[in-house]
Amino acid sequence: MTQPTPFRRDQARPRLLDLFSCAGGAAVGYARAGFAVDGCDIAHRSNYPFPRHQGDALAYLTHLIATGQIRRYRLVHASPPCQHGCALTVGTNASQGWGRDHVDLVAPTRDLLDKTGLPYVIEQPNGRAEIRKDLTLCGEMFGLGVIRHRNFELGGWTTARPAHVPHRGRVRGYRHGRFYDGPYVAAYGSGGGKPSVPELQAAMGITWTDVREELTEAIPPAYTEFIGRAYLEAMGTLGAVA
Repeated sequence: MTQPTPFRRDQARPRLLDLFSCAGGAAVGYARAGFAVDGCDIAHRSNYPFPRHQGDALAYLTHLIATGQIRRYRLVHASPPCQHGCALTVGTNASQGWGRDHVDLVAPTRDLLDKTGLPYVIEQPNGRAEIRKDLTLCGEMFGLGVIRHRNFELGGWTTARPAHVPHRGRVRGYRHGRFYDGPYVAAYGSGGGKPSVPELQAAMGITWTDVREELTEAIPPAYTEFIGRAYLEAMGTLGAVA
């Protein structure tokens, strides 16, 4: 595996808290935009390329708010689990394992983020939890080999909504027993003509993990690099951290 280029962690770089951080797809994009990133995820993520806290994301955020340590941060990103349908249990991942049910945590995540007083970003896939769709990003906007639509709610700040770019064709793979070719790979699952791990890495611009489950859960770093730069530009600080 190729590790991402090390990022400076000097005082000039604003700090970002990355909740439900998985293997760091969002984190690397924010770092490229100019942030110093700290992550938090309940699962062990040895491939995460920045300092991280292992534990319940909402419990950790509650602790940061109660102790005032949240004031170290300028922006918070959260990608709460999007799967619904399981009973509420203790912890941000009811099963603490891949491929099982997750608690619907979007609303409690938003409530806590509002209490921080900080600007924030909440990410969700299309057709899942209800969030305000302030931004919808797609791999074609960044020349990637995936479509991977993602919606982003922006709390406490705004930016211009980019126009969607028409797709160039289909996602490669089987649909109802028929194989379709196309310029994009399917960044989910493992059957039905799904791409190899190297194909996934190349399509999403992720080189620091070769774990399929982490790749299929990830946000392409190009998305959050765009969002991070938009935030810094909105705050008038882009040049100071470039």
